[in-house]
Amino acid sequence: MKLLVVLAALVALCASHALPTVPGDNSHYVEGESRYIWMPDGEGKPVLVDLHEPVDEALLNSRNGANNAYWLFTRSNPNNAQVIVNGNANTIWSSNYSGARPLKVIVHGWNNNGNTAMNPLITSAFLAVMDCNVIVVDWRALANSAYNTAAAGVPSVGQHLGNFVNWLINTAGGNWNQVHFVGFSLGAHVVGNAGRQVSGRAARITGLDPAGPGWSNNGNALNSNAGQYVEAIHTDGHLLGIFNPVANADFYPNGGKNPQPGCWASTCSHGRSTELFASTVRHNHLIGRQCPNIWEAELGTCSGASLHMGNSVVSKRGNGLFALRTGSAWPF
Repeated sequence: MKLLVVLAALVALCASHALPTVPGDNSHYVEGESRYIWMPDGEGKPVLVDLHEPVDEALLNSRNGANNAYWLFTRSNPNNAQVIVNGNANTIWSSNYSGARPLKVIVHGWNNNGNTAMNPLITSAFLAVMDCNVIVVDWRALANSAYNTAAAGVPSVGQHLGNFVNWLINTAGGNWNQVHFVGFSLGAHVVGNAGRQVSGRAARITGLDPAGPGWSNNGNALNSNAGQYVEAIHTDGHLLGIFNPVANADFYPNGGKNPQPGCWASTCSHGRSTELFASTVRHNHLIGRQCPNIWEAELGTCSGASLHMGNSVVSKRGNGLFALRTGSAWPF
């Protein structure tokens, strides 16, 4: 019997380290054990990632948060970015930035950039419902490196972002009670670091399916200390996203795992968090019910207090785990 157990364990270990052959299919993946996983590129196409690949320290030293680019969008320039350069006040004065307006900051994930679809999707949603400043953070210099290298650089990207927003507000005005950071995947951990860099003063932090591989027991991950109110939307838990609670309020649409309705692969379920959030900004229509524990959140059998998922309300507050069901296509 002991021999059978040992053999079964060896087979499982070998399987977790075998190269998966079906693009986008992460059914082989075992959290904390598997070497390979499919992740989406900037166009949503699956790319095979080696989670054992060493961090490129030389690249990490040359490409860090100092390379962040900050693109401003407002109702006066909803489609054409105005670049604000950290430390150059003239780039603020010559832009449409106004300290009297709320500030929304959007951060993309691995292998993405400022033009990736989630950015105009969420930017246009914010500008449709409120007169605000939207800053899209482009950290492609590091995000487009190998996954482990990009992940290792997340603290630096977040710290530089926090310092930038602090400088922006001190230079041109603004109110921390009107600041909302939104980050997807690795970007969720970026905004967590940014929020902690400014001592949790931001009114709201939203993590969209915070990246899972390498982050479950990582002190640099998104947590509830990042802002006055921290929210996470989990859509690909135990695969590309973290499943366990990380925020004040954690939402588990459709069980918080793959497959999300209308998705056949983990890569789709991961990105669904950005679409669900953009839809809630525009419509504020998806409502979670509080769960007594994470098992019921996964099953979606919760019937506790109601809390809207997502939306643009910067004064929003809530605590606990919340489950809900959505549709398979926009607006879900």
